[in-house]
Amino acid sequence: MLQRTSWPQKTRELHNHHMDSTVWNDFPFRSDDIVIATYAKSGTTWMQQIVSQLIFEGAEGIDVASLSPWLDMRVLPRAETLAMLEAQTHRRFIKTHLPLDAFAFDPDAKYLYIARDGRDVAWSAHNHFAKVKDEFYDLLNDTPGRVGPPMPRLPADVRQFFIDWMEGDGAPLWSFWENVRTWWHARHLPNVMLVHFADLKADPERMIREIAAFLEIEVADALWPRILEHCSFDYMKRHAAHVVPLGGQPWEGGAGTFINKGTNGRWRDVLTAEDVSRYETLALAELGPQCANWLANGGPA
Repeated sequence: MLQRTSWPQKTRELHNHHMDSTVWNDFPFRSDDIVIATYAKSGTTWMQQIVSQLIFEGAEGIDVASLSPWLDMRVLPRAETLAMLEAQTHRRFIKTHLPLDAFAFDPDAKYLYIARDGRDVAWSAHNHFAKVKDEFYDLLNDTPGRVGPPMPRLPADVRQFFIDWMEGDGAPLWSFWENVRTWWHARHLPNVMLVHFADLKADPERMIREIAAFLEIEVADALWPRILEHCSFDYMKRHAAHVVPLGGQPWEGGAGTFINKGTNGRWRDVLTAEDVSRYETLALAELGPQCANWLANGGPA
């Protein structure tokens, strides 16, 4: 077992229109808690569905969005969310979009970090925010306590959004590179598992079985077909109201809009060779060759 001083330490707070990292400072962890961490639009909801199915043994009708809150989302009522988590008697699974250096790490919890090529992240984010209702922007920007500039509407052109996002290191959201980098550096820890979206797409059964083993959840053989079906894109699309945040209310078209295509590579027919080269150069400079290669291609972390 590593010494306490070897565990990641929180060195700063992160506040913006979406997040407030201070909620974790006094959060009472339980020894079997599961934290699902991502940048955003990297497979978070999919991972929440997978974990819920492993915990609840393939049950139907699990209201994942209610059971697994984005704890550091600042517009959620903090006291009510914490009370809800405290009242849960099942194994808890909680979502965060924080980089590791702005997160209060507990050595007894389990951490699943899912990542995705930044070009795919940007494409998914553009679709996500293009369909968000005005009322949600008002909630993000007008709820008291916001630090920094408001969340603006995104440009209609997806390539322009990608270029702005890339050159602004995640703007108008938050830093993409530091999020990936900080969790990558923790990949050697025994309670941290890095999962790549592409690997999950390519071989979901293998990856979900590996996730179950990491979480030390024993699954009866008879339950696997049902669990795998409930973790499929088609199933999640049909049951989107139980899966997506806030039941899909903030999006035009509801919950089904939130679960879009779940596909990679849509940028290939839009970005120029110069755009791709610029992204790959930045990835290499920000992440180093090993992490940049993993982020682009998946495989063992």
